[in-house]
Amino acid sequence: MKFSPYVIGLTTVLVSTVLLSTAGVMTRLVAMDSATILFWRGVWGGAVLLAALLLLAPRQARRDFFRLGPPGWAICLLTTASMIFFITALHRTSVAHVAIIFATAPFVSAAFGFFLLSERPGRGAIVASLAALAGVALMVGTGGTGGLFGDFLAVLMTICMALTNILMRRFPDTPVLMSAGISAVLGSLVTLPFATPLAAATGDIAIVALFGIFGFAFGLGLLLYGARLLPPVETALIGALDAPLAPLWVWLLFNERLDAVTMIGGAVVVAAVCLHVLADIRRRSTETAAA
Repeated sequence: MKFSPYVIGLTTVLVSTVLLSTAGVMTRLVAMDSATILFWRGVWGGAVLLAALLLLAPRQARRDFFRLGPPGWAICLLTTASMIFFITALHRTSVAHVAIIFATAPFVSAAFGFFLLSERPGRGAIVASLAALAGVALMVGTGGTGGLFGDFLAVLMTICMALTNILMRRFPDTPVLMSAGISAVLGSLVTLPFATPLAAATGDIAIVALFGIFGFAFGLGLLLYGARLLPPVETALIGALDAPLAPLWVWLLFNERLDAVTMIGGAVVVAAVCLHVLADIRRRSTETAAA
């Protein structure tokens, strides 16, 4: 059975969202500041990813590196910046504020897609994005007290991720895994002056290594791959599932109770994404059959 690029894109972005949503679990498990987390996560994630590329296909890895070009390096820099903004924002403002700000990503992506790629988002995608935003707003309520600087970082993260989606859509031949590996290494280099890597406990480093390899490196690689195959607004819409998934993992692993409002809001987000995706797949199948 041959799957369409659209279905492959949906699947890879969904899996990447699940993997990247575990960042909150990692920060709960370790006693590190944001700079040290970013350093070790980048070291392990980037080293494993780049080493695998060099060992399994050394010639292809070298070609991919020199094939990055300005778009590829722009993607690397934007991805690095978004990860730094994200982890730092979690330490400077409430998780609720970060969630509600990131939930605007579909609209930011739609705006960039319209002005930069002339892609007009469908009515269904806009309605689903509004429903997802309403669900996140219901989940977090007022969001408690948050820091203005942390909120600003969350806004920058959202803009960087939206621009990354746009560039991957515009330049689909960009080497995905090479971009993800370089982004991880760049994150380590940028945060090293502010980190205290040798002061971290061995157990904490091992935990960050695990999440850095599987949660970050592979998650980011899948996201960049899937973003090539989907309209930017849909990539961001699926990414909005991070809002209900992050507290779900905390509840499952740390037995932290979720109140009814949080569960209802999370259900709204999941329903909005699922209904839109199913409707879009059905529409595309009908168009293919008619053709």
